[in-house]
Amino acid sequence: MSKILKYLAAIGVAACLPFATALAEWGLNLPVGVTELSRDIYDLHMLIFWICVIIGIVVFGVMIYSIIAFRKSQGAIPANFDHSTKVEIIWTIIPIGILVGMAVPAADRLIKIEDTRNSQLTVEVTGFQWKWQYKYLNEKVSFFSTLSRESDRARQLRSGVDPFSVKNYLLDVDNPLVVPVNAKVRVLLTSKDVIHAWWVPAFGMKKDAIPGFVNELWFKAEQVGTYRGQCAELCGRDHGFMPVVVRVVAQEEYDQWLKEKQGSAGQGGAATAVASAPNANPDSATGTALAKAE
Repeated sequence: MSKILKYLAAIGVAACLPFATALAEWGLNLPVGVTELSRDIYDLHMLIFWICVIIGIVVFGVMIYSIIAFRKSQGAIPANFDHSTKVEIIWTIIPIGILVGMAVPAADRLIKIEDTRNSQLTVEVTGFQWKWQYKYLNEKVSFFSTLSRESDRARQLRSGVDPFSVKNYLLDVDNPLVVPVNAKVRVLLTSKDVIHAWWVPAFGMKKDAIPGFVNELWFKAEQVGTYRGQCAELCGRDHGFMPVVVRVVAQEEYDQWLKEKQGSAGQGGAATAVASAPNANPDSATGTALAKAE
């Protein structure tokens, strides 16, 4: 009998192996990003999670023990009492202490998230249907970031292009935001039409871009690389085709990129940004207003 059980157990383990492999890329927890804020948020999340786990174990443990140990078949007699002031005080003080203990680190993270002081670079980000405009304040650099041409072609009905053949399908743009590594970047968020949301998961930051209102966020990427996100607020028919791409580069590479952008802007590159942007409609009210503004 024991051999049969061992055999069945071995079969069960073998059957679960492919399933476990399939779930290897299925992340259920928050990702640990590449910024200090993302790590702080993750640590706070795990702290609250384990506090909730401990509370759940204690509460359900007491409940299950009481149900089993004091069941009627064991001769338990229903309790007959009014109340205990001491117990009521205890079970009021303990939850208050737990909530205060969770509120202190949470408030500390919230204050840190809103602290945009001492930023080394400020970028104004404006949402449009359906693209982003990046303006590097004090650097005379401004450009639009739109869904890449490859993804745009593949998304068209009856285009004949297999979306699976397009690298980073719907997550690539023609002009990504470029920032230096280890630099505190302040982002000023607004919108020209409807509510959008600028979201890069690896940075741990997401905020709404609201017409007539300026939101702020900051990030400090500590690893060179390309980080992708999306508009996270339903903003209309083509909401799913409004990705966010940020390239984090070494300071020397950023300085060179900035110099090239400033040179192209001086030659009239910024003036033609709207007309050359993919999916831009020059006859629309928004496109006309932008052309006049430039």
